[in-house]
Formats: sequence, structure tokens, C-alpha cells
Amino acid sequence: MDQCLFCKIIKKEIPSEVVYENDSVLIFKDITPKAPTHLLAIPKKHYAGIHLVPPDDSIIFQQLFAAIGETVKIIGLDLAGYRQVINFGDCAGQTVHHIHVHILSGRDFTWPPG
Repeated sequence: MDQCLFCKIIKKEIPSEVVYENDSVLIFKDITPKAPTHLLAIPKKHYAGIHLVPPDDSIIFQQLFAAIGETVKIIGLDLAGYRQVINFGDCAGQTVHHIHVHILSGRDFTWPPG
């Protein structure tokens, strides 16, 4: 965790453009956006993947998605539409091994992705 990029952002050791923050979640702009709006939502507690969160700590998902819901309303994405993506592992494209949700909007997306 000492080398985790997102943990360093949480600790304010690395600057980020914060859009939303509370005691358990940080949402900030991606520095290499893949859409006109590209945010990253992260729990402040470090876990590399969803399946690594023990059941007694699963509240982090409620906190994470509640923060995303609040943020998309504040910035108007609830009306425009948006995509949420969670990747795990190298083959899925995960480059930072800390749970994070990509929130993308501002352009049309195709299905299936990739």
C-alpha cells in the first residue's frame, strides 16, 4: 500500500482534481481521460479487488456507490447518462491495484466494450 498511487492521492502526497470527498470515498478526475468526463471513484480503504473485500467490510461498496450517486447528480451526469466500469487484473486493463470505479460520460459508448 505504501507504493499504491491511489493511496498516495488519498494521503494528498500526489495532487488530484477532487470532485467529491467524504470520510470513506474520494472521487477525482482521471489524468488520462477516455471520455470528456472521466472520473475515478475510490474507497479510502485499500483493497486491490472487489473479491478481496471481506464480508464484514462490504459497507465500502454502499459508501462508494452512494458517493457516486451523489456526485453524478451534483455534476449533472444523471441526466446526460454515464458508464461505470470496474476492472480487475491485467487482462481486464487494471493498472492501479486499488478498487476504483471509472465514471465516463460526454460521448456515446458502444456495446460490447473493447
